[in-house]
Amino acid sequence: MTDSSDATPSVPATGRPLDRDSGKTLRAPVIVDRLMATYEGGVIELDHSSPFELLIATVMSAQSTDKKINEITKTLFVKYRTPEDYLSVPEEELQTDIKSSGFYRQKTKSIRGICQALIEDFDGEVPLRMKDLLTLPGVARKTANVVLAGSAPEALLEDPDAGIAVDTHVTRLSKRFGFTRNDDAVRIEKDLMRLFPRELYGPASLVIILHGRRVCDALRPRCGSCVVEDLCPSSLIAGRRDKAKQARAVGTD
Repeated sequence: MTDSSDATPSVPATGRPLDRDSGKTLRAPVIVDRLMATYEGGVIELDHSSPFELLIATVMSAQSTDKKINEITKTLFVKYRTPEDYLSVPEEELQTDIKSSGFYRQKTKSIRGICQALIEDFDGEVPLRMKDLLTLPGVARKTANVVLAGSAPEALLEDPDAGIAVDTHVTRLSKRFGFTRNDDAVRIEKDLMRLFPRELYGPASLVIILHGRRVCDALRPRCGSCVVEDLCPSSLIAGRRDKAKQARAVGTD
């Protein structure tokens, strides 16, 4: 991780170096560019080998961690390979298989509902268009955007309905960076879509999520280790208040 003190502020067309008080339209691309360099373009940390596996893993990841889901799917994806496989066992058996993910009863219903819809409406294949993904039971824009960004970035580029995946990390950091004042995920997504070109919709979300997990913690952000601290209007070490209203203290390495 590069210390923020090593970062050279960019100079926009105005001739004034960027700082944490510069407009968000000037800061946003520089922030994401630095995060892209830091996190090598961003990756989805849910293990998967197909759009179907990513869809199932993303549904299971709600209120859980990617590490825990990867532990579960290591054997789950061997046992269940197709939508038909998830419907061929008793509901209680699938509940047992994913129990450690939390909220396993609701997740089991969602997974089985998705699999039934895939079979009935899409010949067992995951559709790679936003409007089709949103017809699947329990699939909202965040999950759909994750699937498109992780499995079909070319489809995301061409889909006018696709956008930016907004999870808890993206919500928190978007507020801290001053990219949005909204709390609603759909409104936050719209605010972010105004700041970035379509080709960055997927990568921007991925690198912001990684930064939220590894550095910009909800309660104790490690501002001293942040590569964009000099552009962040919520920097605690600069004496600013957290715009997300979550931080309690500066985190340590």
